Formats: sequence, structure tokens, C-alpha cells
Amino acid sequence: MALTANDFNDEITSLKIDEDTDFSDLSEDSATENEVPDGDEQAAEYFRRKSRWYAVQVASGCEKRVKLNLEQRAGTLDVQNRIFQVEIPQTPAVKLRKDGSRQNIEEKVFPGYVLVKMYMDDEVWSVVKNTPHVINFVGAEQRRSYGRGRGHVKPMPLSAGEVKRIFKRTEEQKPVVKVDMAPGDKITVLSGPFKDFEGEVVEVSPERSKLKALLSIFGRDTPVELEFNQVEKES
Repeated sequence: MALTANDFNDEITSLKIDEDTDFSDLSEDSATENEVPDGDEQAAEYFRRKSRWYAVQVASGCEKRVKLNLEQRAGTLDVQNRIFQVEIPQTPAVKLRKDGSRQNIEEKVFPGYVLVKMYMDDEVWSVVKNTPHVINFVGAEQRRSYGRGRGHVKPMPLSAGEVKRIFKRTEEQKPVVKVDMAPGDKITVLSGPFKDFEGEVVEVSPERSKLKALLSIFGRDTPVELEFNQVEKES
């Protein structure tokens, strides 16, 4: 199913498209051949100046594959002068393992999407749209005037302010500690004086690698602080 601007805003409420750009058809925002300057360098500069950022929906878990494929296709299909960047916005995170060790990871800001800076025309649209695992551009849905179906999606660029906010977030955000434990999870204690006791997580402190859980001790729920590596979450 094609993703429309409204669908995208429902899923990622903070991301905005530039509604000031009016496309009566796919290539309205593109220049005619007579408007593109002569000479490779002049044309390249023109395309770069007119390029915009677009959000592209991709199959879940295929963001890196799409980025690589699209960069390769841009060269193979000779549109590298109109596709300038393919990015997967990510922020740093620290994953806590069961043994207490820490692993530095990157967490996607918008899972299932990549951002592409490009000069939009029919040829570039086709290269992106037909890249394996690409679902559709984020844009405005064009209703059919006849028959059934949802029509097609007209790509809409992101606003300059939103692009700046996204990349500022990826550059400045401090690493977030991630742990696969949350209040309400059922756990079993693996070691220590409360080994084999079962309980429920009530508080998680990733920065300290500890959690607080309620364990049934002498028939009474008792709060106990435990190390992450002392417990196992029940499936």
C-alpha cells in the first residue's frame, strides 16, 4: 500500500514535508532541457542547487541494503549527477548485554525509511522507485478520477528546517543506554542470595546497570535491587 503524507505524519509525527512545493505532475519542479545550463560542470552545479531531500519508505530491516543498492544504481544508470546523498539518520546508543558488558550501537531515527538528497525528474524517480526493497516515496496521494484504486503518490520534499533538525539531532544526541528490561517484566533471579526467586520489575536504572524488582519473600512482596546480569527475563 502506498504511503501518503497523512500516513507518514501519523507514524512519524515530527517529520514534515514541504507543502509549499506544488507538483502538478512528477517533473513540474524540474527544469526543461533548455533551462539546464550547457556543460557538465554547470549542469552539475545547477542540479545540486535545485536538489531537495526526500523520504523514501523501504522494507523493514532493509535500510542499509537500499542505501548501498541506490548508490550503486546511481552510478550504473548514470544519474550520480542528480542523486547526491543517501542517508539513514541514526543516533548513538549503548546496549547492555546479559553479562553486564556494553556494546556501542547505532539506533535508526526512522526505522523503515531512508532520506535521499536528489534533483527530482522522471528518470531519477524511476531509479529510486525501482530499487529493490523500496516501497514508495513519502508524498501526497493523487486520487483517481475514474475506476478503483488509490491513485499514485506524488513525492514531496522535506522542509529545509526539518532536514536541519533531523541531522542536528543525529550529531548532538548523547548515547542512550538500551536494555531489554522494563517495568512489568517477569524475571527469574539467576545468582546471589535470591537465586531461583521469581518476581516483577518495578524500576530500571540503565546508567547503573541495576534494576529493582518485587520478589515474594516469606509470602510478602519485597523490593530488591539486582544487577542486570543476575536476572533473566521470562519469555
